Parts: sequence; C-alpha cells; structure tokens
Amino acid sequence: MKFENLSTEQVNEESLNLDMLTPLEAAALMNRMDRQAADAVEQALPQIAEAVEKIAARIKAGGRLIYIGAGTSGRLGVLDASECPPTFGTDEGLVVGLIAGGDYALRHAVERAEDKPELAVEALKEIGLNEKDCLVGISASGYAPYCVGGLDYARSLGALTIGLSCNRGAIQSQHAQIAIEMPTGAEILSGSTRLRAGTATKMALNMLTTLTMVQLGKVYGNLMVDMKPTNQKLQDRAIRIVQKALDIQDKAEADALLESAGRDVKTAIVMRSTGAAKEQAQEALRVNEGFVRRAQTWLREGRGGTR
Repeated sequence: MKFENLSTEQVNEESLNLDMLTPLEAAALMNRMDRQAADAVEQALPQIAEAVEKIAARIKAGGRLIYIGAGTSGRLGVLDASECPPTFGTDEGLVVGLIAGGDYALRHAVERAEDKPELAVEALKEIGLNEKDCLVGISASGYAPYCVGGLDYARSLGALTIGLSCNRGAIQSQHAQIAIEMPTGAEILSGSTRLRAGTATKMALNMLTTLTMVQLGKVYGNLMVDMKPTNQKLQDRAIRIVQKALDIQDKAEADALLESAGRDVKTAIVMRSTGAAKEQAQEALRVNEGFVRRAQTWLREGRGGTR
C-alpha cells in the first residue's frame, strides 16, 4: 500500500505557512477549509441514501447497525452509537460501536490495533454478528486492515456491508456492498485526519443514524418523539415536544397530558390529536410500528374503535 498516494496523506499547499499565521488567520483558514467537508459528503449522498434504506430494512427484520473503526474513526462510531438510545429511545444493543483496541482505545492511542484484521473478527464474534446485521467500516484512509477484516467476515455471514472513507478508490470499498467515499483531500495539518476527514465522517454518521430512525418511525415532523427523558433537561424537552406537536401554549397542560400518557410523548400526541384513550393510542402505535402519522390515520378511519 502506497500511503503517499492517498489524498488524505498529501501536504496541503494552502497551509504551508500555518506556523507563521496569527491565531485569527489560522482559524479563518481552517474554517474556510472545513466548509469543504460538507462538499465532500454531498458527493456521497446517493450511497448514503441507499445505505439508510437498507439499514432500516435490516433493522425492521431484526438486525442491528454496527460500526467498526480505529482511532478517530472508531471513536466517532462509538460516539454516534452511544447517542442513539437517549435521542431515539433505541435499545442499547441496536446500534453498536466497536473500536480497534477496545474501550481503552477511546481515551488512549492503540495504533497497532488498526493493522490487525483478526481483532475485528474477534470483536464481531463476541457480539454475535449475524446475517441480519449491517456493518459499517469507518476508515478515513479507507485502508485500515481492521475494517477490511471485519467487512470480509460480515460478508461471509451474509450481513450488509458498508465502507465509509474519505478517499476515492478506497481499499475497503472493494470489500463492501455499499461504498461511501467522501474525498476530503489534504488536511490543514498534513495527515491529521481527525480534522476535515473527521468532520465529514461525523456528518455522514449523523445522516446514517438520524435518517434510519426517521424510516423507523422515531421522528414526527422534525421532533424526536421517541427520546428518553432521563434527566431534567430532557424531561422539559419532552413537554416542549408535546407542546409543539399539538400547539399547546400552556406548559402545565402539556405536562398533564404527558402524565396521562404515561410520560410517553408519542402516546400523548396520538391521544390528543385523535381523541383516543391511552390504551387505544398505544394499540394504534403498536399496530402501526410506532409511526405517529399512521397511528393517527388508523384511528381517524375508525379502525381503532374511535374517530
């Protein structure tokens, strides 16, 4: 592998005098270059959309979304996975992030782990990867043997494989069914892919999970109606979501409605918008796979015993 041919390993000609710039000049240059991360992601939108559709279908059939990566890429995968339960009310094991070197590598550099494909296989076996699952290999360079090994193992089982990288023609793309390539180019600090490549990676991961959850009925309008109100801030947010969804001005009224719905945002919305009792609203949501709009239509058409 000739690393010098990777665009993410090139020397950035625009920042050759980085050490001579004032902090403001350097920040302005960095900000200007970071905007290009969004452009790189835009080039991969068709592949991201395809991945979302197939991930959602797999999850509906009982599968999981699993991320693997090394270094910054692995940390970003773990971060994105860890944010799904509080944001979308998912079970802890639905979206999983694995990093080369294990949890120790979240805070410490374990660079050699990236070069060991067998570590990915071991980690995937440990969590019981199967043919229903989706595996996303995250590697800025698109080279990491850890990711390639994981993708090959996943394909051998029949799992959906997705390669996410920041170079064109990435090696791991050849080992994945869907190749998401976001060419972010040379970094302002040459070779430091925690920068622009990391930003593009986070953008793509945001899309994968957020848009998958939309497909799973965990969003109503643009509201996170399956969130878990696990602290005071989130409890207040749940009340405000009910207010916004139902155009309720009085916070106490929304809180009372939420309480009558068992502190479940979706149930509260369906109850108030259709006139259904709590049990009817819950049944409508169950029958309609958690989609609020479908549950509302179902009840209004009289299939739930009320209009």
